[in-house]
Amino acid sequence: MAGITEASFRALFEAHYASLCRRLAVLMGDPALAEDVVQEAFLKLYRSPPAELTNPGAWLARVAVNLAYNRLRREGRRGPLEARAGTQEAVQTAPSPEEELMVKEKQVQVRAALTALTALTARDRLALVLRYSGYSYAEIAAVIGVAAGSVGTILARAQRSFRLAYLAKEGMR
Repeated sequence: MAGITEASFRALFEAHYASLCRRLAVLMGDPALAEDVVQEAFLKLYRSPPAELTNPGAWLARVAVNLAYNRLRREGRRGPLEARAGTQEAVQTAPSPEEELMVKEKQVQVRAALTALTALTARDRLALVLRYSGYSYAEIAAVIGVAAGSVGTILARAQRSFRLAYLAKEGMR
């Protein structure tokens, strides 16, 4: 394996596998399919790592999201699954004890929020999910394929659209 040691690959796997699976399960609507795609992304990293891997988490997320979209497109399921993504249960992967409280608090808010996100584009929805999953602007930019300076605008627009959809759903508009 050129460019990445087995120990560093193992550390990357342990650091990113579970969170990538959870995020892709929301996008794909199928935890088992999400795990397959994440494993495929790690396999790509193992077999042919990029020459410069400055941000492996963002690289893995970008590759995994692209693989997920490709798979969903191939299967003709992308549209319906994106529309249903907010109603899916959380991935069966248990969070670490440190994350459990934060995850439970966010689950109720995220599920409610994601149901209203059907009015947003897939890119805007993904940007919001990543931001509220703890990704930095630079990581979000790498995943959605835009300049880092554009992320703030994309997030602001997506939050405004979400807020309007949420208020309309709640009858507060």
